[in-house]
Amino acid sequence: MSSDSDDPRVSDAARPSAASLSGILDSISEGVFSVDDQWRVTSLNRAAEQLLGISRSEALGRPCDEVFKSDLCHDACPLRYTRETGLSIRNHAVRFTDAKGRRIPVSISTNLLRDGRGVVVGAVESFRDLSIEETLRKEIRDKYTFQDIVSKSPKMRQLFEVLPTIARTDSTVLIEGETGTGKELLARAIHALSHRRNRPLVVVNCGAVPDTLLESELFGYKAGAFTGARSDKPGKISRAHRSTLFLDEVGEMSAALQVRLLRVLQDGIFEPLGSVDSIEADVRFIAATHHDLSRDIARGSFREDLFYRLNVVPVRLPPLRERKEDIPLLVDHFLGRFSAGFGREISGVSPEVLPLLASHDYPGNIRELESTLEHACVMCAGGTVELEHLPAPWHERTAASADGLAAEISEHEAQLIRDALERHGWHREAAARELGIHKATLFKKIRKLGIELPDIDGRSRRSRDEP
Repeated sequence: MSSDSDDPRVSDAARPSAASLSGILDSISEGVFSVDDQWRVTSLNRAAEQLLGISRSEALGRPCDEVFKSDLCHDACPLRYTRETGLSIRNHAVRFTDAKGRRIPVSISTNLLRDGRGVVVGAVESFRDLSIEETLRKEIRDKYTFQDIVSKSPKMRQLFEVLPTIARTDSTVLIEGETGTGKELLARAIHALSHRRNRPLVVVNCGAVPDTLLESELFGYKAGAFTGARSDKPGKISRAHRSTLFLDEVGEMSAALQVRLLRVLQDGIFEPLGSVDSIEADVRFIAATHHDLSRDIARGSFREDLFYRLNVVPVRLPPLRERKEDIPLLVDHFLGRFSAGFGREISGVSPEVLPLLASHDYPGNIRELESTLEHACVMCAGGTVELEHLPAPWHERTAASADGLAAEISEHEAQLIRDALERHGWHREAAARELGIHKATLFKKIRKLGIELPDIDGRSRRSRDEP
């Protein structure tokens, strides 16, 4: 922080006194304090006193880590970083502990403190209370969270309204949606709302298990059913007795297994491999697929009768590109989860990052957004997620977006010039006057933008505003 004391352009009357500087600092809403080269507190404004619950007289002269008790005081002190590197920190999220032991979320910024000769004599830090923002964020998150599903999309809110009704029955549910839309999360929500919720949900990913193993995985086997089967093994259907069985990617199931599954759905019984005795299956089935099963039926790869047994209660999960209003909510949700898991204080994303995240179509849906934000939280030590923290493909999208915007601006500019030229019968000088630019500038823009001009010579015709 430089001083005006040696600047001849500043009069003595204009130079602020220590008292007036203190008054200025006390008038701002952000907390501000400074330390000397021994890390002792040398100043503290009123906002800092109120936020920390400590008086100026108690703080002055004490080591700053005794006063502020931040998460970063000993391992990654922002002020020490600024003193050692000369680099400022902007909007870094941390937590202070106030005099009553309460943990307060704040956003801090730091800078070097210099005397009138430019010599570094300490450092200064300002901090903004994020408690209200954190409370509002939690209220919004709670308002738009249903059984761990985050959304304010009208399509999803309609689904939330009918989920309790769906869950109260034992009818089979078929969830259709693209990969990464959260089909398992929805299945877990249905199970959690059902009368079977006291027993664990059993999950089978039909696309991840080889077909040769999926049959024994589902139905289990008796000892001696095949080489290596030394003892009985219950299958997932047995384990889901009086609970819910979630069959993810059911469209990947082979024709032979489809027949066996159909019998369970129709009759509520099954036989383990190698057994001649039927076992009752008190199971509620939820199936999910990213396939268009109607198309698979037409191709002969999926049984029509099984489809109708599964499709009793159809539910469609919209892709993220159809619910983009959820992106800010999901960003906040994932940042909260990852920053807590990584032990970091990440307050949000920068104003440049959020529009970029919101404009992407996400072919990988929520899973792609989740992966992107996990990468960002790994790369961001704290504070705000910036463009540099996003995975490499996002940097390319940023460049492509900038190129697209530049092209759009150029086309708009070219159209304005064409319209002005047409209004003045292609008289360049008259068009330049209307556009408020020099005629030489207009000529350059015509060439740069590739505007094609007619064969007529506008100079030989009078423009509309010429006498």
